[in-house]
Amino acid sequence: MLAKANRLRNRRHFVGVYRQGVRHETAHLTLRALGPKIPHSQIPHRPSHPTQIGIVIGKKVDKRAVYRNRIKRQMRAKLRQLLPKIQRGWQLVLIVRPNVQSCNSDQFLRELEQLLVQAEVLNGN
Repeated sequence: MLAKANRLRNRRHFVGVYRQGVRHETAHLTLRALGPKIPHSQIPHRPSHPTQIGIVIGKKVDKRAVYRNRIKRQMRAKLRQLLPKIQRGWQLVLIVRPNVQSCNSDQFLRELEQLLVQAEVLNGN
């Protein structure tokens, strides 16, 4: 599980990322990324907001919740490893495509990292 500060939790935030975020795609994943917003009242030396991440996986991927939850667990584990490298202040929504069943988990997780690099979200690669 990601830390509470690193999760997108309500519909309003997801919709905001869908509407304003930039889309990047691979064969099995789609990433919607919304860059950091700095409030006018923020003091320059105060740390920015943490990165927030949401994962969307629909029933079209598989009707069995066990399978969908396994994919989410794998993604969260990989994201926990990458979180120190991800720039602060981003809002990310990862969408799993239905054709994910055709690839193995290693390939799928490589695509996840590739998407983050493509979106220029990772710091020092």
